[in-house]
Amino acid sequence: MPFTYFGVLFRFLVPLLVVLVALTALDLRRGRRLPPAFRTWSPWLVLGAHVLVALVYTTPWDNYLVAQGVWWCNPALVTGLTLGYVQVEEYTFFVLQTLLVGLWLLWWMRRLSGDARPLVARRGLRRWTAAALGGLWAIWLVLLAVGWRPGRYMALILVWALPPLIVQMAFGADILWHHRRPVLAGLLPAVAYLSLVDAIAIGGGTWTINPEDTLRLLMGGVLPLEEFVFFVVTNMLIVFGIVLVLAQESHARSRRR
Repeated sequence: MPFTYFGVLFRFLVPLLVVLVALTALDLRRGRRLPPAFRTWSPWLVLGAHVLVALVYTTPWDNYLVAQGVWWCNPALVTGLTLGYVQVEEYTFFVLQTLLVGLWLLWWMRRLSGDARPLVARRGLRRWTAAALGGLWAIWLVLLAVGWRPGRYMALILVWALPPLIVQMAFGADILWHHRRPVLAGLLPAVAYLSLVDAIAIGGGTWTINPEDTLRLLMGGVLPLEEFVFFVVTNMLIVFGIVLVLAQESHARSRRR
């Protein structure tokens, strides 16, 4: 069954967002707060900043994808209103994804405090994870530069998404590992659910990924591997960013530096 783009958003994202807003309001009424390990800046300010960063950082990249024909929407299933090359529905998705994942993460952070023991700084973990991601970035940058068509979309995703992840790892891979319980609780369900929604939309023809620009590896016979990777890396950026900005250990490390 085909859905309009806004139909996908209002069926699968907006209801969950409403539920999370209600659960957040209930927590606040009951006095449930973030644990001391995350009581630094206002979580709402941090979430709002991530929404802004998502819009600013993703907009030129996504416009390039659409302009180059890497993906497109069914014209009959969108409003036709665009900013640049990208539909207003897509910008709405940027905002909804960040809010949805952020509120979901904060709900878990109010319940899973992470490791209560003092952080054991692991410089090696920070260096090796950043180096590994840096090597992966360099490989896909070369593949993009040589024009390998089947790897084009994957290369565009990883060359775009890995630099901020490398910065996050270089600064706080050990902090994220220290607080891995809320990190994983926030990350894994978000990746699974948004990938499922994407598969439903692709299967219904709401949007199409150009098969010429993909490795032609389909998950469940519908979802291109590249789309799954997209939701892995974008949700990592949201979850890792919020945890690192709020963590007491990050603030202590920043002051020392």
